[in-house]
Amino acid sequence: MKNGKIRVLIVDDSALVRQALSEILSSDPDIEVMATAADPFQAAGHIAEEVPDVITLDIEMPKMDGLTFLRKIMSQHPIPVIICSTLTESGSEATLRAMEYGALDIVTKPKVGAKQFIEESRIRLCDSVKAAARARIRVRQPAAAIQVQPKLSADAVLPGPTGKAMFGTTEKVILVGASTGGTEALRVFLEALPRDCPAVAIVQHMPENFTAAFAKRLDSICRITVKEAQDNDSMLRGQALIAPGNKHMLLKRSGARYLVEVKDGPLVRRHRPSVDVLFRSGARYAGKNAVGVIMTGMGDDGATGLKEMKDAGAYTIAQDEASCVVFGMPQEAIKLGGVDKVMSLDDIAREVLRFCAA
Repeated sequence: MKNGKIRVLIVDDSALVRQALSEILSSDPDIEVMATAADPFQAAGHIAEEVPDVITLDIEMPKMDGLTFLRKIMSQHPIPVIICSTLTESGSEATLRAMEYGALDIVTKPKVGAKQFIEESRIRLCDSVKAAARARIRVRQPAAAIQVQPKLSADAVLPGPTGKAMFGTTEKVILVGASTGGTEALRVFLEALPRDCPAVAIVQHMPENFTAAFAKRLDSICRITVKEAQDNDSMLRGQALIAPGNKHMLLKRSGARYLVEVKDGPLVRRHRPSVDVLFRSGARYAGKNAVGVIMTGMGDDGATGLKEMKDAGAYTIAQDEASCVVFGMPQEAIKLGGVDKVMSLDDIAREVLRFCAA
């Protein structure tokens, strides 16, 4: 960093996109656009002169595609990379492969539209760059200051816990929240679960149209079924439901049966889907029948909700600093007193299963 600012290199073949990204990032007083590049070869020239703190990278570009460039960066000089992609299902597979190659996050390209969309895109992009600048890189082989929207709590979507204990059932549910670095953390966690594990509900901060492909990829490598959640999906043993991008997901209960509600709503803790919304619903409708797990990510989304779960009798776990890409979310939950146990990512699945079997 230079002068305390995060230096960003923007790589995209569209001049309009480069301009839009530059304006958005430069509007944050903590971020400075170091340079822009129309293709990976121009980007390599800039990196040779000065190494940026963060790179925003498009996938489809002339001369060299973004995936090839990303692999070269990570093998020669690992730098935090954010994939800046369009909202297309066809491009989501390549984007998720970029995450496997070492990219830290996915953000959607800015586009002309409603004022709310522009402002939410600004929040998401700037927050993602700040998270990437603080991240531990783990490579897998295979203008004026912005006017920030109010940081809403889960009250904007769901009232707080009633204080009444939910009666017990024989079925447990596992609620998981993650952000930066979470795609890899979730893979490790879900691959360790057996076919008959308790039902899992997950909020991973990710744009719409990418969560379906993310779920499909996890489904292909895990023993359990993994799918993007739909409204009123039942929580079933041996299945994980992933909140759709740009939608909140809540746990609901009908008798002894659990299901999920997928709904619109404002950004909560600057995110949609929000971990706080999922965790609050877990406190309200599951209580001691639930396990809450908060994983790697920047910010404090999920911290309050996890504390509410713990207060309602749930067992709560936080990923430890050593195994996190960004320790922000777990750290905030620990500070609030909402965590029963702090542990390495590799041990979380085993601990969750131990509790659920007790």
